[in-house]
Amino acid sequence: MTDPNVPAAAPEPAPQPAYQPAAAAPTTYPGKTLGIVGLIVSIFAAIVGLVLSAIALSQSKKAGQKNVPALVGLIIGIVGTVGWIIFWIVFAVAGAALFGGLVDVCSTYGEGIWEVDGVTYTCG
Repeated sequence: MTDPNVPAAAPEPAPQPAYQPAAAAPTTYPGKTLGIVGLIVSIFAAIVGLVLSAIALSQSKKAGQKNVPALVGLIIGIVGTVGWIIFWIVFAVAGAALFGGLVDVCSTYGEGIWEVDGVTYTCG
């Protein structure tokens, strides 16, 4: 029998594990996937990859994270875009020199087939 003047004993707390793991850091961050996509696309389409990588890098910076794939994609996109610009300038200059010479020969000699300085021109 229990004495009504003695308070009842409190129940024992449940045992706690000795080791409690810390909360895991998130494995993804804003711009991570887009940075990888931007890196891959910048290899094949420099301007598009440049834009995607810049957006991904901006998203990651806002979240306070580093985004190496986006940075590499940005660099590859810049180099590729500059390369394409140089290619088209050289192509345009070479085309203007080639066709400019053709127009000059044809306007000088008129219609027909002409050989000038070892080069054959067909005008007409």
